[in-house]
Amino acid sequence: MKLTFVVFLLTFVLAGCSEQKVSRHIGDPHSFARPQEVVVTHLDLSLSADFEKHELSGTAVWDIENKTNSKELILDTRDLKITRVSTQDSTQTLKYSFGIADPIMGSALKIELKPNTTKVRIWYTTSNKAAALQWLTPEQTAGKKYPFLYTQSEAILARTWIPCQDSPGIRFTYNATIKVPGNLLALMSAENPQSKNSTGRYSFKQAHAIPSYLMALAIGDIQFKSVDERSGVYAEPVTLSKAAWEFGEMGKMITAAEKLYGPYAWGRYDVLVLPPSFPFGGMENPMLTFATPTVIAGDRSLVSLIAHELAHSWSGNLVTNATWNDFWLNEGFTTYFERRIVEEVYGKEEAKMQESLAFGYLKDIIAELGETNHDTKLKGELAGRDPDEGMNDIAYEKGYFFLRKIESVVGRKTFDSFLKNYFHEHAFHSITTEDFLRDLESKLLAQNTAWSEAINVNSWVYETGIPANITPVDSKSFDAIDSALASWNGSMRIEGLKQMVNSANEKIYFIKMLPDSIGINGLTEVDREFGFTNSGNAEVEFAWYMLCLKKNYKPAYPNIERFLTRVGRRKFVEPLFKQMISTGEGKEWARKIYSRSRENYHSVTYNSIDNLMR
Repeated sequence: MKLTFVVFLLTFVLAGCSEQKVSRHIGDPHSFARPQEVVVTHLDLSLSADFEKHELSGTAVWDIENKTNSKELILDTRDLKITRVSTQDSTQTLKYSFGIADPIMGSALKIELKPNTTKVRIWYTTSNKAAALQWLTPEQTAGKKYPFLYTQSEAILARTWIPCQDSPGIRFTYNATIKVPGNLLALMSAENPQSKNSTGRYSFKQAHAIPSYLMALAIGDIQFKSVDERSGVYAEPVTLSKAAWEFGEMGKMITAAEKLYGPYAWGRYDVLVLPPSFPFGGMENPMLTFATPTVIAGDRSLVSLIAHELAHSWSGNLVTNATWNDFWLNEGFTTYFERRIVEEVYGKEEAKMQESLAFGYLKDIIAELGETNHDTKLKGELAGRDPDEGMNDIAYEKGYFFLRKIESVVGRKTFDSFLKNYFHEHAFHSITTEDFLRDLESKLLAQNTAWSEAINVNSWVYETGIPANITPVDSKSFDAIDSALASWNGSMRIEGLKQMVNSANEKIYFIKMLPDSIGINGLTEVDREFGFTNSGNAEVEFAWYMLCLKKNYKPAYPNIERFLTRVGRRKFVEPLFKQMISTGEGKEWARKIYSRSRENYHSVTYNSIDNLMR
C-alpha cells in the first residue's frame, strides 16, 4: 500500500534512536539560521520599554553550541537596529553584517565568531513599526488610563523584537529582565510576578527549552486574581473580576487534561486577558496564555478557547511542529485534545455540538479554497510565503478529524495510550509530520494491518480536500433544531424554537441553518425573538452579522460597525470585511470603517485586511 511504502522509506532515511530523531535540526524555509552548524541554547535578555518612542532597547546574550567549528553564527532579524555585537563580557567586539532583506523573512544577521566564542552579546533597538509589538494608547485599552504593550511572536515575528534563530525547530531556555514605567506590570511566557513593584524592574525565568514563537511580553496596568493554587487570571482592573469568574473552571480543565495525557509540565497555568485589539482568540505562550476579551460572554459559554490553549501545553509547547509546514501537528492535536477536555468537563453533547460546527467550518474552508487547492493538505507547502497564510481551519479541523478517524478505527483507549506515550517520548522536542507518521505506523498501526487501510493516512496528510472516509458527526441538540427548521416557511412564529436554542453553540448552529430563502421579515422575527443583534456573545454576533450582511439586514449595521471598531480578532474581522466588500455599496462602507479602525488592529490583522482592500 502507498502508506506502507512511504513509512518504510521514511524509516530507512531517518533511522536511529528516538532521541537522535527528535534532536536533529530540520531545514526551515522560514529561517536563515543554520543550526546544524551553530545553534543557540540559552538567552539572557535585558530590555527597557520606551512608550513614547515605541521601542524596546537593550541586549540579548546568546549561549551557543558551535557543532562544526564554524566561523559564523546566523540569526534572524527584521527591522532591528543593531548597534554592537561583542563577546559576553563586552571586551571583544565581534564583526557582523546583514544579508539581503526579504519582505517576509527580514535579514540574516551574520556574526563572525572567535575560536573560543561560547556566548554572543547583541546590543539593539526595535523599530517603532516592529510587527510583533502592539503599542496601545490609554484610549485603546479597557481601562483608558495607561498605555499597554503586548507581543505576538507566532509565526515568524519574534525576529522583529529579538535577534534569534526564529524557527519552531530550535528551542532554548531564557532569563530576562524588563524595565518598565513604575505604574505598569511586566509579564512574560515564564515564571511571573503577581503584583507591581516600586522599581519597575521585573525578572523572569523559563527553565524549559521553548521555540522563539513562544517568546512573549506584555506590559500594562495589570492585576492578578487567583483561581486555584496553580492557576489564575491577569487583566486590566476593569476586566479582572469578570475574567476571573469566566475562567473560574480552569482548575477542572487542568485536572481533566492531566487525566487524559499525563502531568502538566510547566508549573503554573495563568491567563492574561488582553485589550480587544489582540488578533487571535488565544496564544499559548508557556505558563501565560494570552486571551482575547471576546471570550468573556458572562456565561462561560466560550471557555472552550481556554481548553484549547491549555491543551497546547502538551501539543505545541511540549511537542512542537518542527517547521510551519507541520503546523497541523500543533493545531490538529490541540483541537482534538480541546474537545476531549470539553467532553470531560462539560459532557459529551457539548463536545458533539462543537464537533458538528467544526465539520461545517471545514466544509466552508474547503469550499472557499477549492477541493484541489494544495493549502487543503495537512502537510503544508509554505516556502516563499508568509506562514500566517497557512493558519486557517485546515490545520485545526482537518487535523482534528484525522485524529478522530484514527480514534474511531483503533478505539479510544488504544489511541489515548498511544498519545500519552507520544507526548512523553517527544517532550520538549520539535518534530515533523514524518516523525509522527513513523511513530503512528511503528507504535500503533503495526498492531493490526487492517487499521492502515481503514484510516488511509496519505489521503489525510498529503492529498487535498476532505477524505471520503471522514467519520460522520451527530448531535442530538442540532438534530432537534434541524427538525424544527424543516417546517420553516419564512414567516412562521418561532417562539417554540427558543426552548431548544439556548446555548451559544445552539444559537450559532441555528443561525447557520436558517434557510437561504429567509428574507428581511424572517430575520426581523428571528432578531425579535432571540436578540442576536445585541447578543453580547462575540461568536453568536459574528455568525449573525455574517448572515445580516449577506441578506442586507440593515437594522444590524450599526452594531456591525461598532463590532469592527472595538474587536481586532482576525477570525471575526477578516470574514466580515470580505463579505462587506462583495458589493459596491458595502465596499465603500467597509473602507470608511477600516480607515477608522486600522490603527486599533494588530499587524497580523491589518496585513490581512490591507490585502482585501487592495
